[in-house]
Amino acid sequence: MRGLDGKSVIVTGGGGAIGGAICRRFAGYGARVGVFDKNLEGARRVADEIVRGGGKAFASGVDIADYDAVGRAIADFEAKAGPTDILVNNAGWDRFANFVDTTPDLWDQLIAINLRGPLNMSHFVLKTMVARGHGRIVNIASDAGRVGSSQEAVYSACKGGIIAFTKTVAREVARKGITLNAVCPGPTDTPLLAAVAGSDERGQKVRAALVGAIPMKRVGQPEDIPGAVCFLASDDAAFITGQTISVSGGLTMHG
Repeated sequence: MRGLDGKSVIVTGGGGAIGGAICRRFAGYGARVGVFDKNLEGARRVADEIVRGGGKAFASGVDIADYDAVGRAIADFEAKAGPTDILVNNAGWDRFANFVDTTPDLWDQLIAINLRGPLNMSHFVLKTMVARGHGRIVNIASDAGRVGSSQEAVYSACKGGIIAFTKTVAREVARKGITLNAVCPGPTDTPLLAAVAGSDERGQKVRAALVGAIPMKRVGQPEDIPGAVCFLASDDAAFITGQTISVSGGLTMHG
């Protein structure tokens, strides 16, 4: 894809399954990648893999819910890799439960990671993007934020908020040469899905039900996500902003 070689990219949640796949794909296009993850060990693992493959990557163990820590982490990355050209707000977390069985403490955790974290990251990065007159932000939302998802009420609310945030800021900075778009993965084969489904008979039924509902008859794989992300961050998508794209095997189809 055009325009990714030599760019500086930050990917939050870069030590996880989807985040790691996104980091590796950007590195494959020649980008310098900041692997941001609260789990520093996971971030280092992905960064080291990229470096061993001849790419450029830098690990950060930042907690994106901490505004001041985010500022320091971005400054440190940019001192090594240059101003951030592309931000991918990928980090996310959930715990499955009916809303009436949850607590305000859990709400706070979900909001901090899934909503406030991307706001913190975007607030710092957008200032320099506006000053330079160029930038790309791709927010990883979820189909749960488009159509809802049982036992994910607060998570769905956060992801719906991310979609609205993406559209609103896209309008605000469109004339500054900056685009914002959202990618919504459907059910994807990650440790979170495995933990929710489990390996027992019930878990097998949950997985079978998901597969049965998806027209392509399989759940997504982490490697299914980076293509859409890198496209939206590339020069090939320079005239696309404020859009929401589902990568769900056809589970959700919006006009």
